[in-house]
Amino acid sequence: MMDQVINYFSGINPVLAALYASTFTWLVTALGAAFVFFFKTMNRNFLDAMLGFTGGVMVAASIWSLLIPAIDMSDGEGFMQVLPAVIGFLMGTGFLFLLDKLLPHFHVNFKQVEGVKSPWQKTTLLVLAITLHNIPEGLAVGVLFGAVAAGVPEASIGGAVALAVGIGLQNFPEGIAVAMPLRRMGISRRKSFYYGQLSAVVEPVAAVLGAFAVAFFTPILPYALAFAAGAMMFVVVEEVIPEAQQNKNSDWATLGFIGGFILMMSLDVVLG
Repeated sequence: MMDQVINYFSGINPVLAALYASTFTWLVTALGAAFVFFFKTMNRNFLDAMLGFTGGVMVAASIWSLLIPAIDMSDGEGFMQVLPAVIGFLMGTGFLFLLDKLLPHFHVNFKQVEGVKSPWQKTTLLVLAITLHNIPEGLAVGVLFGAVAAGVPEASIGGAVALAVGIGLQNFPEGIAVAMPLRRMGISRRKSFYYGQLSAVVEPVAAVLGAFAVAFFTPILPYALAFAAGAMMFVVVEEVIPEAQQNKNSDWATLGFIGGFILMMSLDVVLG
């Protein structure tokens, strides 16, 4: 089955493949958010494990799917070879840091507003928050497919598909993590689902932009891969891990992280 999927993606335009792959990650998020139609609450240990799983997938994807290829495709030796990855990584973390500080947004699980003060409603601020933190995932998928389009030897359709599958799997608990707290706050099931799936609707847009950028500007590819990795790592450290650790019992979050890391690492090695 997976071989057929990889063969299919190999036969179409990589930018179109990035759109299809990121649409898949969005739909998986919607599937997770759909849990609000059947449940009003979710076991906290289960939710912590799923959030940990999300963090593990994102960290492994940042390393195996993005940083290592960025270093491998860079010229030079020693520190000069790793320098583009360092610069791109710092740019990615810095970009998300600035957006996090400047863009007004609401964290539903922390019940607090961040960024500059704004008169906007909490629902608008919530949309901005979830859009902000899903950009790196779509960008990562798009950049990797763009690398394939550019003919970079270190990039493969299998690796790009593996990344999309990993991002999709961790988007499932993300959809639950956004929709369930809204439902507990008294928001209707339909609106909770709407805002839950909206958390990933930006991913296809970011994926297509990322694929276009690196496909036509190949020299920026190592920087772009590391940029996406830095942005994802910022989200993990800033949001995912603290949220998973809110409960006093962090064992489930830790086990979930380990499971997610192993799964994403294995997907990248087997399919890439």
